[in-house]
Amino acid sequence: MPHSSYIYVEIERVKIFVGILLVWGTLLTAPGDSYGQKQLVLLKKEKVVLRLYPGDEIILKVKGSDTKMTSYVNNLFDTAVMLHQTIIPFYKIDRLYFKHSSFANRFGALMVVGGVGYFLVDQFNTIVVQGEEATWNKNVGNVSAAMVAIGLPLWLIKKKSQRIKPGYKLLTVEEGSPFYLPELQRMQF
Repeated sequence: MPHSSYIYVEIERVKIFVGILLVWGTLLTAPGDSYGQKQLVLLKKEKVVLRLYPGDEIILKVKGSDTKMTSYVNNLFDTAVMLHQTIIPFYKIDRLYFKHSSFANRFGALMVVGGVGYFLVDQFNTIVVQGEEATWNKNVGNVSAAMVAIGLPLWLIKKKSQRIKPGYKLLTVEEGSPFYLPELQRMQF
């Protein structure tokens, strides 16, 4: 009759063997190739302005209608998008609603940072470098205030929608397209 320690060792071996079989079985039955899903892109000339994946929220207005439709992208076709259960051809879409920044927004942010920075550098120069008390330099204050006053609205006022007009194009892209963004790159943002 075998010892109880011998039986314990055999049971542990069986557990390890079953675990290895489960891992290998899972790896071998997993799909080898995973195909990327389609993406809906809004192009301005050759630049991607908006990228939507199936499941993403979409807000749009159809030509001839005054109401905004809010739904999710259910499926994508070559020339149409399916929102929940409604198929809308690209040519019927008048406007897409989404927040996006422009060159003016980035320039405005740069002006605000520059205006505040200009004032702070002047104060640092006066106090630390020259060893004087903090004073208000009218010229520096005027320039700094003007930069902030002009830059703040440019920075904060963002465009909330884009009309689909000449120069803009809706396109369904798949893997292999130059406008396609793989899933791994999407997750890194």
